[in-house]
Amino acid sequence: MKPGASDVLLVVDVQNDFCPGGALPVQAGNEVVPVVNRLATSFSHVLLTQDWHPPGHLSFASSHPGRQPFDQIELDYGTQILWPDHCIQGTVGAEFHPDLRIRNAEVVIRKGFRREIDSYSALFENDRRTPTGLAGYLRDRGVTRVFLAGLAFDFCVRFSAEDARNSGFTCFVIPDACRGIDVGGSIAATRAKLAELDIPLIAAASLA
Repeated sequence: MKPGASDVLLVVDVQNDFCPGGALPVQAGNEVVPVVNRLATSFSHVLLTQDWHPPGHLSFASSHPGRQPFDQIELDYGTQILWPDHCIQGTVGAEFHPDLRIRNAEVVIRKGFRREIDSYSALFENDRRTPTGLAGYLRDRGVTRVFLAGLAFDFCVRFSAEDARNSGFTCFVIPDACRGIDVGGSIAATRAKLAELDIPLIAAASLA
């Protein structure tokens, strides 16, 4: 499967806080970096997303007295997992992994910058209604297929894939270019949801 002019590689949240030693580390998250770097050279369109939270974000457990990371609460837009403080704007933790080398990236989509709502997907906030503008950007450039890689497989990659599929794009997820957190069986749930939506899982080696 050779990527063409109507394909985009969407690289999700390959940031220091999601890698070993970060505030919200995904196990072996750093291992996606060389895979993503290689993939990027095969695509004419590459976009990056960046978690970009203000201090005191609503999704942080520290913003809710008596709560601990990975507790769940109900908000106006649904169930919210509470996370350790992470990817705070302007911090080292919010920066991309230092070994990420994607010189042909066109755009960085920053998400989660609204204090009162979390944002896993690159296309919509967690209310699934407030758009980031990415879908329109892709359509304006004639993109029809979205290939997803990055962190974490079972949250930001998953919801980006779902929203891209539901927005009319053909989607593929590259699992060997992703790593997951696995909160309460979220990796298995992600695989089931992607299968339900007919979003294929493909190997990075197949994209040459």
